[in-house]
Amino acid sequence: MLRRFFAIFLASMFFFTLILILTDLLMNIWGYISNEAEMALVARILLYYIPKSLWYSLPISVLFATAYMLSDFYANNELLALFASGISIFRFTFPLLVISVFMSVAMFFLDDQLVTKTYAEKMRLQADVLHTEKDFNNKDVVVISEGGKMVYKAEFFDSKNNRLYSLFVLYRGNTRAFDGLLYAESATWSYDHWKLGKSSFYKKVGDGYAAVDADYDHLFRLTESPESFKNRSINVEEVCVAEARDYIRRLEKSGLPSSDAKAMYYKKFSFPMVVVVVVLLAVALSGKTRKNVLLVSLGLCISAVVLFYVMQMMTMLMARFGTVPPSFGGWFPVIFFIFLSIGLLRYTRT
Repeated sequence: MLRRFFAIFLASMFFFTLILILTDLLMNIWGYISNEAEMALVARILLYYIPKSLWYSLPISVLFATAYMLSDFYANNELLALFASGISIFRFTFPLLVISVFMSVAMFFLDDQLVTKTYAEKMRLQADVLHTEKDFNNKDVVVISEGGKMVYKAEFFDSKNNRLYSLFVLYRGNTRAFDGLLYAESATWSYDHWKLGKSSFYKKVGDGYAAVDADYDHLFRLTESPESFKNRSINVEEVCVAEARDYIRRLEKSGLPSSDAKAMYYKKFSFPMVVVVVVLLAVALSGKTRKNVLLVSLGLCISAVVLFYVMQMMTMLMARFGTVPPSFGGWFPVIFFIFLSIGLLRYTRT
């Protein structure tokens, strides 16, 4: 069984990886040609994409190899002798289930230690070749400065002109209590400080607050660098688990939305479990009919996996928009299909 499985699996891995690499090349080929990219550089980009392609190809290759192998056994009546000997389909495929667990673990560490680095480098080189500059504009930006004594909040930061719009600056004393609030319709960086537009300042007076009439541009000299306001968002898919965790902590500390990053973070852990899911599905759905066993089994398995990816896409979107918790978005499809596969195993021919 394992000898036949790995022969089909390796062939499938090669085929699906090649398809993904060629698809990426064809999607960007006109950009490479129009920007007169060197062949060596394009080859380097594709080389960096190989680990990510292998990572994407692994689950579907395991599914195809398992479904094809079992369907072939069913079609040739080889499993009839097995069942007649008192060996169930679960017992027969148990070594494959164990291997799928090891593959899931390996898939997680492969992504964390290698795939994220090579994929990030691939995206960086591709952006340089295609001249797709990163946009550093930022909205709803919050910056904590002066050891927490000043908090900047701006509705929008224009990185091209180094300008902040709807700027609030909260002043806090040594005890971090509210001391004053500066509001400016806009602020433009001028050499070493922010030059304020129309602005107002409210200072704590007794138990209330009062507006203070002053030359805000000189009295409240703001020197926080524009670099602090640039969009430094990280694609969680391109970083390891430790960096993703630190990035989420920074978002939470700044009070910025973190649902999207958290959902992708949990997906890093849940997606490798797809290997176990596809093996369980293939074992449970193979041999459901006596005619056209191979075609029907492959069709059922592929349909089930498509449903899995659709469900995962929906739960991830819901998690990103805050409709459901990020952990639910990342883990629910995996847990649901594992229990569904276990339930289907009870009705498998044996």
